[in-house]
Amino acid sequence: MISIIQTYYKMLLMAMGNTLLLTLLSLIMAMVIGLIFALCNVGHSRFFRMIGTVYVDAIRGVPLIVLAFFIYFGIPQGIKMLGYEFRLTPLQAGIVALAMNCGAYMAEIFRAGIESIDHGQMEAARSLGMSYARAMYRVVLPQAFRVMIPSIINQFIITLKDTSILSVIGFPELTNTGRTITGNTFRSLETWTIVGFMYLVVIILLSKSAKVLERRLKHGRK
Repeated sequence: MISIIQTYYKMLLMAMGNTLLLTLLSLIMAMVIGLIFALCNVGHSRFFRMIGTVYVDAIRGVPLIVLAFFIYFGIPQGIKMLGYEFRLTPLQAGIVALAMNCGAYMAEIFRAGIESIDHGQMEAARSLGMSYARAMYRVVLPQAFRVMIPSIINQFIITLKDTSILSVIGFPELTNTGRTITGNTFRSLETWTIVGFMYLVVIILLSKSAKVLERRLKHGRK
C-alpha cells in the first residue's frame, strides 16, 4: 500500500481535486436549477407548478448513469444529425448530468424549506408594500436557507459520491483513477482501500463543517 501511495500520490490528489471541482460546480448549478423549479412548485400558477413537477419527477426517475450517457453521447449525436458538429468534454457533460440530477433533489429541498416558513411572513412583507419576488428574496429565502443547510450539505455529500458514476464517460475523477492504478498494479485491495479512505476523509470533514455551520447559523453568528 505504501508503494502505491508513493508512486501514485500525485495522480490520486489530482483526481481528488477533479472530484471536488466537479462536485462544487455541479452543486452551484444545481442550486440555481433547484431554486427555479422550487419557486415554480410553490407559486400560484398551475402551469409553472406542472413544469416544476414534471422536471423533478422525470429527472429523479432516470438513473444518473443513463443521464450521463444521454448528455455525453446522445445529445452530440442528435445535433450531428442536424448537420452541426458538437462535442462535450467529460467535465462539461459530467457537470450538466450531475447538476440536472442534483437540481431535481435540490428543488424538493428548497420547496420544503420555503414551505416550512410561516405564511404570515410573506403576508406581512406584502402588507409593507413588497412585491412577491422581493418578499421571497428578502424575507422568506433567508429564513428558509437556515432550515435547509443540513439537507444542502447532505446533498453535496451525495453528489460527491455520485461523481464516481461519471468514470463511465472517462472523466479522471477519483474512482476512474483508482481503476487506472488497479490496471497498472493489479493490486485491487490496496488501491480501493486508499480510494475509499480518501472519500471517507473528505466526507467526514464536510459533515463536521456542516454541523459547525449549522450551530453558528442557529445561534445567529457569522
